[in-house]
Amino acid sequence: MQEFRGNPASGKGRRESGFTYLTVLILVMVMGIALSGTGQYWSTTMKRERETELLFRGDRIRRAIEAYHRFGGWPRDLEELVEDRRVPVVRRFLRKIYRDPMAADGNWVLIQGQGGGIHGVHSASDDVPLKTGNFPPGYEQFESAETYADWRFVAGRNAAPAEPENEEES
Repeated sequence: MQEFRGNPASGKGRRESGFTYLTVLILVMVMGIALSGTGQYWSTTMKRERETELLFRGDRIRRAIEAYHRFGGWPRDLEELVEDRRVPVVRRFLRKIYRDPMAADGNWVLIQGQGGGIHGVHSASDDVPLKTGNFPPGYEQFESAETYADWRFVAGRNAAPAEPENEEES
């Protein structure tokens, strides 16, 4: 006896292939939704990592500017933080010029002081930050920032509060 596999004239084989097609179509749709969610998760994760890098790099540049200023004057460009040639032995306040992790071109916006020279940096990015709290001491004002460009790393302004000195009466 021969096994019945569906007669094209009866239409039964077509219904089975239509059901298979519908199953595959639903499977592809579910996989697309899952991949979309995964992509969004990784995008958010990468943005959080770049935010962490922005805080680290901006703080390092701010500290380097403050150290440069302690030796007198303000740097005219970021390269002077890598090689301060005002003295016979080159001083280095930064090992390298960090790139802005949020800006496409990696360039910082320089904050010029009234007397000239660079007093700080901020990002060129107008993206909205994910991080809105739990900032390190000295950076609490970032909580109200609307864009990464509002995260300003300025010498003297972002420094962590100094420990109170013990004043003894004499």
